[in-house]
Amino acid sequence: MGFVSQLFYPWGFILQILALVHFFRRRGEWYWVWIILIGGAIGAVVYIVAEVLPDAGLIRAMFQSHGRKTRIQLVEAMIVDNPSIANLEELGELYWDEKQYAKSRQAFDLAITSKSDSPRTFYRCGQCALELGDPAAAIPDLEVAYRGDPKMDFCRPGMFLAQAYAATGRTEEAATLFEEVAKHNITPEILYNYAVFLKSQNRRDESLEWLQRLFEKKRTLPHYMQRIERPWFAKGKVLLKELTAVKPSSEQK
Repeated sequence: MGFVSQLFYPWGFILQILALVHFFRRRGEWYWVWIILIGGAIGAVVYIVAEVLPDAGLIRAMFQSHGRKTRIQLVEAMIVDNPSIANLEELGELYWDEKQYAKSRQAFDLAITSKSDSPRTFYRCGQCALELGDPAAAIPDLEVAYRGDPKMDFCRPGMFLAQAYAATGRTEEAATLFEEVAKHNITPEILYNYAVFLKSQNRRDESLEWLQRLFEKKRTLPHYMQRIERPWFAKGKVLLKELTAVKPSSEQK
């Protein structure tokens, strides 16, 4: 292996550095560090093929963002003469994709004021309120979205509504809703957030149980989906450490 690395010197060394930089920025599985270090140039190439090339989609996202900004300017100009519900909803979605939540919320609010009855519009408006740290304001919109289409976006309206209930002290309603959502969909995001909620209610064993389901979910997902859902698995590991660092009250006595 060392002989092969020498053949590519100094390019093999450069590839290792690039692979390690990418790894520590993305925080992947730690076994990749050993593959990169011990495997030399070949290990770095294996990592780049498996982990770096799929991230080329990020470059595509940059071009999409540029196109959205152009479209935002166009739709803003259209709304001056034609503030229709469709135009307001499109502008809200464009702002949402750009993470401009205050402007997105304003556009969706205007669409709702103009008598929009789309569950997605209320859903996005509620999401914006949550992103802006206003769970109380999010509740009415998310309730409309949940009643209108509870299975929209992989059952996320119910999950966000449960989080808003919990954030405003309505924990019993949050618990009931989380249980209902978990019956219909168990995406990594829902599994993690339910475990977080259970921890906040001092239901440690139940939180650990749902975290276990999260990690079992990882083993059953195809590799490309594991990459997409990686943030939730990483957060799950952090939560697991927090839960196992604190002994149950019965053991502390």
